[in-house]
Parts: sequence; C-alpha cells; structure tokens
Amino acid sequence: MTTGHVTVYPPSPEFAAAANADAGIYTRATDDRLAFWAEQADRLQWETPYSQVLDWDTHNLVAKWFVGGKLNVAVNCVDRHVAGGHGDQVAIHWVGEPGDSRDVTYAQLLEDVSRAANYFTELGLVAGDRVAIYMPMVPEAIVTMLACARLGLTHSVVFAGFSSAALRARVDDAQAKLVVTTDGQYRRGQAAPLKPAVDEALDGADSVAKVLVVRRCGIDVDWVDGRDLWWHETVEQASPEHSAEAFDAEQPLFILYTSGTTGKPKGIVHSSGGYLTQTAYTHHYVFDHKPGQDVYWCTADIGWVTGHSYIVYGPLANRVTQVVYEGTPNSPNEHRHFEIIEKYGVTIYYTAPTLVRTFMKWGREIPQAHDLSSIRLLGSVGEPINPEAWRWFREVIGHGETPIVDTWWQTETGAIMISPLP
Repeated sequence: MTTGHVTVYPPSPEFAAAANADAGIYTRATDDRLAFWAEQADRLQWETPYSQVLDWDTHNLVAKWFVGGKLNVAVNCVDRHVAGGHGDQVAIHWVGEPGDSRDVTYAQLLEDVSRAANYFTELGLVAGDRVAIYMPMVPEAIVTMLACARLGLTHSVVFAGFSSAALRARVDDAQAKLVVTTDGQYRRGQAAPLKPAVDEALDGADSVAKVLVVRRCGIDVDWVDGRDLWWHETVEQASPEHSAEAFDAEQPLFILYTSGTTGKPKGIVHSSGGYLTQTAYTHHYVFDHKPGQDVYWCTADIGWVTGHSYIVYGPLANRVTQVVYEGTPNSPNEHRHFEIIEKYGVTIYYTAPTLVRTFMKWGREIPQAHDLSSIRLLGSVGEPINPEAWRWFREVIGHGETPIVDTWWQTETGAIMISPLP
C-alpha cells in the first residue's frame, strides 16, 4: 500500500499472526536489556549457569558476557537436538556443484563431529590451539568448525578463493598448528587444485605440524610425508563417540580476518557464549525460523562471517534444516539456484543484492520456469540493496507477497545489528 510518497509492504495477516517476533520484543529489550539478553541466553543449554549477564569495564571498555557460565557450542548446535529426539531430522541438504548430493541428519552430524574431535585430540591438539580451515563448501568444512568448537579449539577459516600468500599471513598470525583443506574444488564445472596453494603457503611455516586433506575431486596432489594426512584414512576411522567438555562463555570460538581500514588483515576474535546467544537470537527472530518446518538457505560461503553466523552457528543452534551448495549460481546453467529451491522446498532464502541483480540480468523467465511457491521469507546481506532489486526480488522470487529482511552488520559485530522484523 502507498501512503503519500511512501510505499509500505506489510506481511500477510497470516504471516504476522504466526511470527516469532511481535511488538513486545521492543518493550522487553528497552525496559530491561540485561533481562532481555538473559532470556535469549536461556534458549541455549548451559552446563554451568552464568552468575552475571554482563560485566562492563567502563575504564578499559571491555565487556564480558554471561560471567561464570560454561557451555559447549557444538553441544548446543548438535548434541542437544539428538538428545531431544530429533536425530533423524536432516541438518544439511548438501548439493555439490557437479550434481552429487548428501543429506546429513543431526545424528550423522554428531557422529562426524565426534570422529573429527577424537582425531584432533589424537593429534595432540588442546583447548586454545588454533586450526586453519581452507576449504570449499563441503560438509567436512562445517564438521571441522564444529569439532574445533567441541574441543575448545579456535578455528580460523580462510576463504578458499584467497591466495597462498593470504593463507600464509593468516596461518602465521593465528599460529595455527593444523590446516584442514581439500585436494581441490569445483568451479564452474571444473576441478581445480587447492592443496598446492597450501603447500606453497606453508613453506617455512613453523607453527603447522599437520595438514589434513579431504579427497573432494580425486585429483593427484603432492604429498609431504610426516605432515600430510588423508581425512578418509584418519578422521573417518576414529570413534563416533565423544564426551564434550563445557568451556567458559568467554572461550575464544574463532578468529576471522577482515581487511579493516589498512588493508592488512585484522583478526577479529569472537567468544562462545555471547556470540552464540546473538546469532541464535537473530536467526530465530529475523528469519522467523520454525524448527522442523522450514528449509533455510543462506547462499554465503563459510569463508565470510555470514557463513559462520548464518550457516553454521546460529542456524544449527536453532535446529535448522538447511541447504548448503558448493558451487556457483550458473553451473551448469542459470537455473541452478531455482532448481535447488524447487527440489528441497526452500522456505527462507538469504542472499546478496549482487546476486539478485545478476538474476535480474538473466531475466525473470528463468525463475518463473520453476515452482518457488515454498518461499515465505527472503533476506538480503552484504551490501545495500537498491529499490529496483528489492522490488524485483519480492515480486519475482517472492511471488509478490513475501517479506524481505534487509540486514546490516559486520565481521566485528558477529551477527545482525539492524534489520526489519518480517
């Protein structure tokens, strides 16, 4: 509807009536913000309850969240869902670029994460050690992140499109002891080597003891005896049983590097309790996620903070069923995303304005060739979305009635800071 020069796009009455958020959320947050954040934290499973929501040091400008509390991030993302009777629920519909696919249930994910945690322990890694992850969008990348979280290791994910020099800079800064990678990755239908970049990056890197390699493409790679290990010969042979330890809420969860203002990578550290609270909270309310009902798809890469917060930690903490796609939007053709939406019945689709504008250039006849009626919410991230793209997104992908949540945040904030509620 249009009021003066302002056009308003309200959600349907049915959507609004069933939404996770209502106007009362603003009142609760304003009236007592610490009680509000305690309410959000209490949606998680704490091994040791926290004694104080926030310890704010005004002199040194240091905030400590959920003081005294202990939890395990991986337990919150996986174990508790299995324990709650949802082990058979699909956590990840993984779609490979060449057309291969895997469905991973929460029970399977727990076994995979436990195997990785057991093998990482066998390698001698202990809480506080750093692990570099240089991988495409394969399930083992998510498993590695969760295994690190399970053990109190701090992971540093490096986008697999970055150069060997960029990888080396991040490995050196984090003093990573383990690098996890793949033999190669698929890009536009072609298998491209990835491990050679690791070999080049690690020449003279004293901190790295082992390189764990997932066989993704089946291509030949150079091998460093005593350092390099195949995932399928090690992790997949480890025990699927693992007892997780709880860690302090301030335990560092990951380091993610951002160029910031100088061009030199700056390592942003996010801790466990506050970060998981915020990502789970924002995913629940901003995307109106209904566990066991929705099929969610965030099209980001785990090499960026969007992938950390809205593919791995926030969604899995909320017992999501999600699509994870390895490849490019036009491999083998421009129908790929819409085929995936149609096949899996995606209900929540979170992507970047650049991709929306690309869809516009390809023409509306491509999405209109598919049944996209399952979509009930759209999201935008990464840059401002121009009005023309916003309207096209709503009309063509969202069949003229789907709410759009246009989200703003940064690597430094870790989670969404500004967004309309759907």
